[in-house]
Amino acid sequence: MGNPLEQIPVLALWSAPRSRSTAFARMMAERGDRTVVHEPFSLVVDFGEVKVGDRVARSESDVLAALRATAAEKPVFFKDTTDFHYPALLADEGFLAAATHTFIIRHPAEAIASHHKLNPNLGRDEIGFAWLYEIFAAVHAATGTTPVVIDSDDLLDRPAETVRAYCSAVGIPFLSDALSWEPGMRPEWQTTSRWHASTSQTAGFRRNTGAGAEAVAADPVLRAYCDYHLPYYEKLRAAAIRP
Repeated sequence: MGNPLEQIPVLALWSAPRSRSTAFARMMAERGDRTVVHEPFSLVVDFGEVKVGDRVARSESDVLAALRATAAEKPVFFKDTTDFHYPALLADEGFLAAATHTFIIRHPAEAIASHHKLNPNLGRDEIGFAWLYEIFAAVHAATGTTPVVIDSDDLLDRPAETVRAYCSAVGIPFLSDALSWEPGMRPEWQTTSRWHASTSQTAGFRRNTGAGAEAVAADPVLRAYCDYHLPYYEKLRAAAIRP
């Protein structure tokens, strides 16, 4: 466990899968002012190892140590998804308190529809809103303050205003030039490239069309999953900053 009094120049964005966090991370990469680390916790659980800066981590504890070490050299931004449970993170009160943990949300019906298209064997827990709220609550307990939450619908509808509000809330400068970028598959996305195909085709924040919520409502299993996760989403949405 880290020292609760330490200050770590790590900015984290936590998300349930398919909640537009990759697009947000793409913007953060465009800024160029931080080392951007892609999904270190979920990748180490899924694949057994992950690169964090110049370091290779092979466990959750390794990821936490590597993030601290990398941030000692240059400020870090990482984004991660809660399709897995992260007990070592939850146990590290120093990291929960000393890094800046933020959250991005999307309505569960839309997130589930997008997730199910890529993973037809989708299980209830890996949808991730319950585990996302668990991290939110742990950060709140460790810091005594409400973490920053943004609604991805705001991000798509009012990108400049939403990013400006986020930057103000976490204490970093707003860089308008980072709101657009060159399309393409980032090297850090290659391991899980099919999950990031849609973002790789974008040049900025945009809304995809689709009747995802209706499909979830029409499927009894997916509808039950949505009903399970909806209360956690609503708690996070109640804390969201508004541009």
